Amino acid sequence: MQAQAMARVGEVEAWPLAHGMTFLNHGSFGSCPKPVLAEQARLRQLLEEQPVDFMVRRLEGMLDQSKETLAQFIGADSESLAFVSNATSGVNTVLRSLNFDPEDELLTTDHAYNACSNALGYVAERAGARIRVAPIPLPLKDPLEICEHIEKCISSRTRLLLVDHITSPTALVFPIKEVVARMRERGILTLVDGAHAPGMIDLNLRDLEADFYTGNCHKWLCAPKGAGFLHVHPEHRPIIRPLAISHGANATRQDRSRFTMEFDWTGTADPTAWLCVGTAIKWMAGQMPGGWKAIMQRNHTLVTQASEQLQSRLGYRCLAPDSMLGAMASVQIPDTNMPIPESTPLYSDSLQDKLWSEHQIEVPIVPWPHHPRRLLRISAQLYNQSSDYQKLIEVLEQHGPKPQ
Repeated sequence: MQAQAMARVGEVEAWPLAHGMTFLNHGSFGSCPKPVLAEQARLRQLLEEQPVDFMVRRLEGMLDQSKETLAQFIGADSESLAFVSNATSGVNTVLRSLNFDPEDELLTTDHAYNACSNALGYVAERAGARIRVAPIPLPLKDPLEICEHIEKCISSRTRLLLVDHITSPTALVFPIKEVVARMRERGILTLVDGAHAPGMIDLNLRDLEADFYTGNCHKWLCAPKGAGFLHVHPEHRPIIRPLAISHGANATRQDRSRFTMEFDWTGTADPTAWLCVGTAIKWMAGQMPGGWKAIMQRNHTLVTQASEQLQSRLGYRCLAPDSMLGAMASVQIPDTNMPIPESTPLYSDSLQDKLWSEHQIEVPIVPWPHHPRRLLRISAQLYNQSSDYQKLIEVLEQHGPKPQ
């Protein structure tokens, strides 16, 4: 089993990644297998052959089926699911649907994804509400430390917590069930950014009972880009509206909820990424005898072993125990000596650029908690193997920053 876990799984030709590169950054945008892309192409052909038949007569039933397949995979009720383009859209959808007052406080952590923090800042500024950021210092020894740090920042004015399930820069799996339970006890709404969770770790949203949970299907589920979801607890469905209000707002049908009708149609767009979610789930499950459970364990094993080697051979510092990792791991590397870069939507470190331009290794290096401190984050997916990380380590041994 150990040897199998360290090898590449399945046919590498099934992935459209360019030959000759070492791709250790599945966490940023994912990669969609060719069989799933082929299904999307088939659906796009059907759409263009008869757009009215596809959009008006067939789409509703196909969306229902796709949501039901996803619901079974993530332990959710399909009636509470809506497709969105990505997790950032899901976070924005919830925040823009809720009303906040000047006396409200909106809580998040310093591990939050920047785009979602910006959305929180926007709605807080518009309402005159206050944002509080709970610092989660590293390294961590126990996941419950996260709960304690969050609770220290709660006040009688705290209305909502925006919290990651799996953090993007630090790649940590938060104890989200415990976090949600503690917030529910206090009457605080929880909006969980689960961008990385579907397909990386087991999910059961019914058991979790978060007020709002949003995730991506284009990352670890390997669906096409543009496939994300929003799950809304039944008690909140009447107040959550899509970012684009369209025909569903005044529909008179009684066989479908307004929530479903509004989110299923927000205007003309290409729905094929959503319709391929079931294909991605099924195709991925068929790549290992144990299905998704085996995939998750295999990727976890691969990334934790690589993380341990980055620490032992290069002296880079781990952030938390292996039990808090999924299929990504971040390690702290020496500070950069480059000046602070201009602010850009997608930060690019000079070392990251050098690894790509000179060695064809794609791996993210991100400033955290702020420049000049930084992290190197590795990912593991079925197309990766141990030699990918060995190549990275060997290059860093020769050309990378050395701890003082």
